[in-house]
This record gives sequence, structure tokens and C-alpha cells, in this order.
Amino acid sequence: MTSLFKTLKEDWSLSAIVAGFLAVLISYSGPLIIFFQAAQKAQVSPEMMISWIWGISIGAALTGIYLSIRFKTPIITAWSAPGTALLVTLFPNISLNEAVGAYISAAIVILIVGMTGYFDKLLKWIPQGIAAGMMAGILFQFGLGLFHATDSLPLIVFSMLLCYLLARRFSPRYSMLWVLLCGVALSFLLGKMNPVTMDFHLAIPQFIRPEWSWYSTLNLAIPLILVSLTGQFLPGMAILKLSHYDVPAKPIIASASLASLAVACVGGITIVLASITAALCMGKDAHELKEKRYIAGVANGLFYILGGLFAGSLVALFSLLPKELVAALAGLALLGAIATNMRMAMQEDTQREAALMTFLATVSGMHFLGLSSVFWGMCIGMAAYLILIKRNSILAAAPQASSDSN
Repeated sequence: MTSLFKTLKEDWSLSAIVAGFLAVLISYSGPLIIFFQAAQKAQVSPEMMISWIWGISIGAALTGIYLSIRFKTPIITAWSAPGTALLVTLFPNISLNEAVGAYISAAIVILIVGMTGYFDKLLKWIPQGIAAGMMAGILFQFGLGLFHATDSLPLIVFSMLLCYLLARRFSPRYSMLWVLLCGVALSFLLGKMNPVTMDFHLAIPQFIRPEWSWYSTLNLAIPLILVSLTGQFLPGMAILKLSHYDVPAKPIIASASLASLAVACVGGITIVLASITAALCMGKDAHELKEKRYIAGVANGLFYILGGLFAGSLVALFSLLPKELVAALAGLALLGAIATNMRMAMQEDTQREAALMTFLATVSGMHFLGLSSVFWGMCIGMAAYLILIKRNSILAAAPQASSDSN
């Protein structure tokens, strides 16, 4: 244990802490809003809502800290945002008890998929260009959000953009810290902070007795399994691979599933591998040295613990920031990840068309048959790759054959 603390102390860096904090900030200021919508539809009490936030925060925190330290990799876990969106459509037709039963069913099935090792085989089967096209499509909307935010708060957003460019020129390692400080300072000076009531107190989790029904299984558990595996674990593992971190999916899925089972009965929805916020912790902004970026994952978990312990009050604190500031912050923080994935998607001639289709389908936001655009982007891209691979192989071999003949 002493040796662990010594290693953490030596590897600790302000840039990694900032990256971990930004990932939590974006999660609380974005996907958490879906939870409030679901809570309103279910007509749950404020105490129960705090319990939900406690569950997802503590579950994501412990899993992320454990995995980041174990693999010396910035592994970021979070709650299933697409799964939470499902709740908005299902409440009040299912009870909170049935939802918890569905959480437990989904966690058990995902655990079995992870432990059998099939997910690792699936990941190896997907070409790098297709995976990069999918990730670029997921992140692209955040880049657009940066400029959409200028419609409402042009002075703040353009100032943050200028601050980012200057910081990238003169202080690249701490560029996002300067951007955050710039945005907060301007929001305060211009009176754009949102009014909230602050009351710091420890959150108390509430036990919810699980119930099972065919309705909740078919309409929540099964879709939750699909969106978690295809919309969360798949892109999450893809970004780890694209960031050159060789971590097997089996222990990640197993740990996240066990955490899901642990927090289900206090209202915590499925814990999954993050992809969007994970991109913040895997680039050079987190640390120049790849092997020291795992500190961002540890810091992310520690901030999640604070968020869980003070669920009601810290969520109110995050709510102070205008949504445009958060959108601009996310867009600027993910510029590097967007550029890297777009470059990798277009890098291989034999995968370029399929990767482009993957990117466009993912960006489209399509929801054919109730499945996300991430799922369809991957399916369409893989279908295009398999159909075109023979033609592309012939085209790739043609110059070599011509060269040999000369």
C-alpha cells in the first residue's frame, strides 16, 4: 500500500487532475440532465433522486479508480446515458421497482458476455478505420456544440476560443485549465451564472426492492444490454485501442457489471465504460507521457466520490455554470481527439469509404428500429468494409503488380 501511494505521488500532475475534473464536470452538466427528466416522469422524491446520483457516482468512481490503477491506464467508467434516455420513454408505465429488476438482469447478462471473452474477439474483428470513424462521429457533435454555443453567449465562447489558442501556443499542457478559468470568470462578471440554492449535506442512499416483469425485461433490460454493449463498451474499448492502450475487455466489463449489481438497488443504472469523457483523459493534454495519464482516471474517480457523497449540493454547484460554457468546454477539450480519430479513419485506402460511411451514419443521429446511430454506424461500416474488401485488395495489389512488371 505504501508503495502504491508513493507511485501515485510521483505520477501525480495538475494537468491529469484537470482532465479528470473536466470529465466529471461534463458528465454532471450533460448526461445527468437526462436523469432529472427521468425522475420527473417517474415522480420520485428529491431524496430518491439524490440516491440515484449517489449510486451512479460511487459505482463509476470505484470501478474507474480500481481499473486505472490496476492497468496504469486512464479507464473512465460512467453510467449509461442512452440507458437513462430509455427510462424517460418508459416512466411512468413501469415502476421504479421494475426498473431496478431490469438493471440487475442487464448487469448479469453483460457480466456473462464479458466473462466468456466474446467481446474481446468482437473488438479484434473490427478494423481500426471503422472504429476510428465511429469515434469521430460520436465526438463530432461536441465540436459542433462549441460553435452552436456562440448563438447564445458569443462573448464568453469566443473569449474561451481565443484563450484556448493562446494557451495552446504558450502553455499547452494546462490549456484547458486556462479555458475553464476564463469561462467561469467571464460568466461571473457578466452575470451569466445560473441561480441555485446551495445546501451542503451528505447524501443518504435509499433501498429500492427489485421486481421483475416481462414488460420491464423486454422494454428496458434487453435494450439496456444492447445500448450498453454497442453504444458504450464498444466505443469505449475502441478509444482505448486507438489511444494505444492494450487492455482486455474482460476485466473491464466484469468490474463494471459487478459495480452495476452493487448500486442497482439504490437506483443506480448500469455502469459502463465511458467513451466521450474518456477522450479527455487519454490525450497529451492530460500528460505528455502516456504511461502517466492513468492519474486522470484516478482523479476522475475521486471527483465522482465527492459528487456521490454530496450528490444534492454538488450537482447544484455544477448547475451554476451556463450550459453554453459547458458545451464550449467540451468542444475545445475534444478537438484533439476528433482530429486524431478523423485522421485514423481516413488513413487506410482500403478502409476509407467504409470508415466514411461509419462516420456519417454515427453523426446522423438515426434511431432505426429503436437502436442508436452508433450501433447502425458500426453495422453499416462493417457491411461496407466486407463488401468492398475484395475490390480494395485488388486495387491495393494493382500498383504492386504494375511495379513488378516494370
